[in-house]
Amino acid sequence: MSDFSYQTIKPDWGVDELVTRLRRLRVQSLETRQRRDKPPKLPSRKELQKILDGLGSVLFPNRLGLPDLDDEGIDYFVGHTLDTLLRELFRQIRRELQFVSAQLPADEIYRQAVIITREFAARLPEVRTLIESDILAAYEGDPAARSSDEVLVCYPGITAIIHHRLAHDLYKLGAPLVARIIAEIAHSATGIDIHPGAQIGDSFFIDHGTGVVIGETAVIGRHVRLYQAVTLGAKRFQKDDDGILVKGNARHPIVEDDVVIYAGATILGRITIGCGSTIGGNVWLTHSVPPGSNITQAHVRSELFHDGGGI
Repeated sequence: MSDFSYQTIKPDWGVDELVTRLRRLRVQSLETRQRRDKPPKLPSRKELQKILDGLGSVLFPNRLGLPDLDDEGIDYFVGHTLDTLLRELFRQIRRELQFVSAQLPADEIYRQAVIITREFAARLPEVRTLIESDILAAYEGDPAARSSDEVLVCYPGITAIIHHRLAHDLYKLGAPLVARIIAEIAHSATGIDIHPGAQIGDSFFIDHGTGVVIGETAVIGRHVRLYQAVTLGAKRFQKDDDGILVKGNARHPIVEDDVVIYAGATILGRITIGCGSTIGGNVWLTHSVPPGSNITQAHVRSELFHDGGGI
């Protein structure tokens, strides 16, 4: 019998060589981005997820807060939770500012992070009002909804818009990276991709929701309803003389008040969908339509072909 045993073989994974090669790639990447020193840490997605969960419980303590809260304990819970959350949000915002504004003095970064966090906190009552209008729009717009509580805890469109309302304020206040991470947390959870730069009016409802995409410069009015797989996107991407994409130009649709856009519709470019219009399912639209329009697909043409005709 052979004395050979697999346990006597020590496999060599080439780890030392891999470490050297990966270090070389890191250094090259830093030099390409003109960062020869160790870059500062990015905001933490994990911590921002905790902040989002906590903000939900603060905004809706009776429905998303602790299960044993009573009337006397709600204000204490909201105050204590807010204080903890805002301190952590401040740290995440400061991380972003350190990352994008490394040339600023540390005390100025600290000051800006305090201002952004304070102004964000001051906006929370208004955000709560907007979200309440979204919940009501979902409840009134979906015959399957039995209560506003069901809408809040079950509907992915409401989860997405809660995240967006919070992210949009941070985006406007000067924390776009934190806002983008929040948007991607919602995207991962719901399949709904809303850029935090998008402007969305009150009473907004996304029914079903999976596959919805709303671009950075989209402007959406009041009482708008979207169904699954709707895209409000850009038709083309402008480049400068060096062939680099131009950032920040208005390239997404404007959707006016009281518009309904059905499943699978794709609306591209800086066009306007007039007030009160209805856009049918699977429509491809790249031009503006006036108020009150009813846009549907062309009728399907059905013909019978014989002996190879039509091939």
